[in-house]
Amino acid sequence: MKTVLRLLIPILVLSSCGPLSLYYREGESVSRMQTETTKCQVQALKDVPVANQIRQSPPTYWPGRTYCDGRGRCYRNPGWWEPGRVYTVDVNKGLRNTVEAQCMAAKGFRPVSLPPCQQGVKSRVPAVRTSVLPPLSTESCFVKFDDGSFQIITPGQAG
Repeated sequence: MKTVLRLLIPILVLSSCGPLSLYYREGESVSRMQTETTKCQVQALKDVPVANQIRQSPPTYWPGRTYCDGRGRCYRNPGWWEPGRVYTVDVNKGLRNTVEAQCMAAKGFRPVSLPPCQQGVKSRVPAVRTSVLPPLSTESCFVKFDDGSFQIITPGQAG
């Protein structure tokens, strides 16, 4: 079970460069949100298991080229086929994400995505991990800490 948790929790915060995507309910503790998210992810995985399919993109034909020298003699290189890229697709991923979102909605959470804070915003507030989900505005942003935790900042609001 600990392995599953280690795999699922980092989904909440992918990197400090991109947005922070999480389930949100104002006033809820971050630990409760993470617990409920994990429960819904595990349930969605049970209800809609991984169904990987191996696929291949189409091959590409590169026609040969003709080269002529200064004496008018021409040479032709043959063309060749480049095989398509082989990749794997989990055909249930979209449905599993929908089931997870419905589970969280039933618990009163909605998905939100926050941009990373600009340096000017980060430098004006003390670095404090968010433990309770604060009110959000269109100006809300986040700071990610090295341990994977985060701070949600809404300029103009205390805390």
